[in-house]
Amino acid sequence: MLAIVGTVPDLNFPLTHGKLQWSNNQLRIDNQYIQINRGTPALLAAAILASESINGPDIYAFLVGDIGKGDGSRALYQFLVQNLHEFEFQCLTFHYLQPDVDWHNQVLFAIEKMISRPILIADAGYMYAAKMSGQSTCYDVFTPDAGEMAFLADEMAPHPFYTRGFILHQDQSMIELIKRAYQFQNASRFLLVKGTNDYIADANNIIDKIDHPSFDVMEAIGGTGDTLTGLLSVLSCLDYGIVQSSIIAARTNRWMGYYANPCPETQISELIENIPRALSTVFGQMNIV
Repeated sequence: MLAIVGTVPDLNFPLTHGKLQWSNNQLRIDNQYIQINRGTPALLAAAILASESINGPDIYAFLVGDIGKGDGSRALYQFLVQNLHEFEFQCLTFHYLQPDVDWHNQVLFAIEKMISRPILIADAGYMYAAKMSGQSTCYDVFTPDAGEMAFLADEMAPHPFYTRGFILHQDQSMIELIKRAYQFQNASRFLLVKGTNDYIADANNIIDKIDHPSFDVMEAIGGTGDTLTGLLSVLSCLDYGIVQSSIIAARTNRWMGYYANPCPETQISELIENIPRALSTVFGQMNIV
């Protein structure tokens, strides 16, 4: 089973956990319906459509409403610390939570008490917390975009706001940023870096670069990075291994855009509808049964 931890941009959404369902083109969990937009809802929608199309894992979600003030995130952190040891998952993906180093570290301790250690994936705010705490190496995969990669590469920055200008603004290649993040132990075991070119890397080398198909317009559509993390999360629960899962996810995310034929006004939900077709294409190209 896959577990996804994140927030919903709705102050009135209660702390909720349970199996995720896809009903009438809507996300549902414990009788709560979730509107599909960027952020964790986009990740969830991508994950459930992908899983249903390839007979993948059930998806369990831990969610709370948070509009940036952090009250919901802190409540969810506390719930995980107190209850995570009761669960067993193949993969555990952390997404949008307000970064909090102390709570993050307590969650890591809770993970150590689980029946078995799941594959750990972190993106967005939770990835910030992992780096800020000095615990990046505890994770199996980070999925940063270019700006987030610059933060990981800055060994001095305690928060993304303080990423130094010579790293953030100068024309440094993504490969240099990846190498720097590993040099200072601010990267996970593997990286799936999202951008015009997607890179899969570990501490030793750049394993692969995915650059086709390519659509500049996708850069303007919020949520495409979230869908990539959702795809990776599902695939990591199967028998492909992290590297091949990353390659499949990156290619699928691009073919999702190809089949949607997007324009700047296209909504992320319109792209997500094409995930089953995109997965079928990639599996065919890679001769995956």
